[in-house]
Amino acid sequence: MRENGEDSYKHILKYTGLFGGVQGLVILIGLVRNKAMAVLLGAGGMGFNALMTSVQTFAAQCTNMGLSFGAVPRLSELYEQGEEGRLSYYVQVIRLWSLIAAVLGLAFCVAASGLVNNVTFTWGDHQLHYAMLGASVAMLAVTGGETAILKATRHMGPLARIQILGALGAVALSVPLYYRYGHSGVIPAIVATAFLNMLLTVWHSCRLYPLRLRFSRRHLCDGFGMLRLGVAFVLAAAIGSGAEMAIRAFLNVEGGMVDVGFYNAAYMITITYAGMVFSAMDTDYFPRLSAVNKDVGKTNETVNKQTEVSLLLLSPMLVALLMMLPMLIPILFSRDFLPVVAMAQVAVLAMYFKVLTMPVAYISLARSRSLAYLLLESSYFLALVVAIVAGYWWLGIWGTGVAIVVAHVVEYLAVNAFAYARYGFRSTWRVGRYALLQMAIGGLAYLVSLTVTGWGYWITEAALTLVSTACSVYILHQKTHLWQSLMRKFRI
Repeated sequence: MRENGEDSYKHILKYTGLFGGVQGLVILIGLVRNKAMAVLLGAGGMGFNALMTSVQTFAAQCTNMGLSFGAVPRLSELYEQGEEGRLSYYVQVIRLWSLIAAVLGLAFCVAASGLVNNVTFTWGDHQLHYAMLGASVAMLAVTGGETAILKATRHMGPLARIQILGALGAVALSVPLYYRYGHSGVIPAIVATAFLNMLLTVWHSCRLYPLRLRFSRRHLCDGFGMLRLGVAFVLAAAIGSGAEMAIRAFLNVEGGMVDVGFYNAAYMITITYAGMVFSAMDTDYFPRLSAVNKDVGKTNETVNKQTEVSLLLLSPMLVALLMMLPMLIPILFSRDFLPVVAMAQVAVLAMYFKVLTMPVAYISLARSRSLAYLLLESSYFLALVVAIVAGYWWLGIWGTGVAIVVAHVVEYLAVNAFAYARYGFRSTWRVGRYALLQMAIGGLAYLVSLTVTGWGYWITEAALTLVSTACSVYILHQKTHLWQSLMRKFRI
C-alpha cells in the first residue's frame, strides 16, 4: 500500500533513528569489549584478535558471494507484490546457497590454513587457529542469508534486537574467555560470537519462514541472479580494501607509521560516527527502494525522501562532532594524536556529500545493475587514492583530510550524473535547499575552527550546533508533526 507523504517521512525518521540508536549502542558496547581486551590481553592480544578478525572477514568475503546483499532486491519485490508462494520458494533458494557458501567458507579456511600461517606468523604453528576460524566463517554465511530474509520482509524489530543482543552477548562470552584463557581464548571468543549471532538470526527468521530445505537444479539456477549482484558487492568491497591498503602503504613509506596511525584515527572517528545514520540505509532503505525499483516516479520519491531525512538528522551531528573533536581525540586516543584534529575536522565536511550520494548510489543495487555499481565504486576508490597521494605530498597529513572531501565530491558528481542519465533520477529542489542550508552552517563551523580559539571557539561552535539542530527539527516537524507524535508517545 502506498504511504502518504507524512507517513513515509515518519517511517524513514523512525527507522533511521532506530538503527542509528542501535548502531550507537553497539559502538558503546564494543568500546567496553575493547577495554576489557586491552586490560586482560594487552596490546599483543588485541593485535592477535585484530589479525584473526581480519582473516575471518577476508575469508567470508571470498566465499559468501555477497548473498546477504544480493538476495534483498528479489525478495523485496516479491514481498511488496504479496506473492507469498514465490517468496517462500526464493527463501528456500537463499537458504540453499547460504549452506553452499558455509561449506565453501569452512573448506577455504581449512585448505588455506597452512599458507596463511606461513604468511602472517614468524613464530609458532597457528594452522589450527585458522582452521577453527572456518567454523565462524560458515556461521557468518548462514547468518547473512537469514539476515537478507529479515531485511527484505521488513522485520526491523527483530534485526534491531539481534544487533543489540549480539553485541551484549559478545561481551558476555568473550570477557570470561579472555580472563580464563588469555590469548588462547581469542579464537573461541570469535567462534562463540559468530554462533550466538547465527542462533539469534536463525531463530527469528525461522519463526517467520519455517526451515524447509530443497536441493534441486532449479533452486541452484534460480540463485544465479542474486549471486551476480552479491559478487559485484563483494568485489567492490575487495577493491575498497585494496585501496585502503594502498593508502596506508603509501603513508607508511612517505611518512612512517605515525602518519598511518593519524590517518586511521581520523578516518575511523569520522566514518564510524556518521555510520550511525548510514546504518539504516542497508537495513530499511535498500529493501524499500528495491521494492519499487521498476517505477521511476516511486524510485525518485523514495530516494529524495531518504536523502532529506538522512541529511537533516546527520547535519547537526556533524557540526557537533566538528566542535568536539579537540576534546574527543585525546579522550579516545591520547594527546599524542592532537595533530589529527585538523585533518578530522576537514574530513567531517566530506560526510555532507556522502549523505547526498549514498541514497542515489543504491539505485544501481536496487535494480541489480551489478556492473554499474562496481564501476562507480571503483571510480570512487581510484579518486580517493589519487587525491590522498596528491594531498599528502602537498599539504601533509591535513591534506589527506582535504583529499577525502575531494574524493567524496567527485563521487557525488559521478553517481548523480550517472543516475540522472541512466535511471531518470531527479533530485528535488527541497533536497538542494536543505543541503545548501546545512552545508553553509557546517562550512561556517569549519571556518570558526580555523580562526577562533578559547571560549570564543566553544561558544560559537555550540551556537552553530543549536542553529543546525533547530533548522532540522523545524523542518522534520513540518513533515511529520514531530511534537504531536512525541506527546502521544509519552502521553503528555
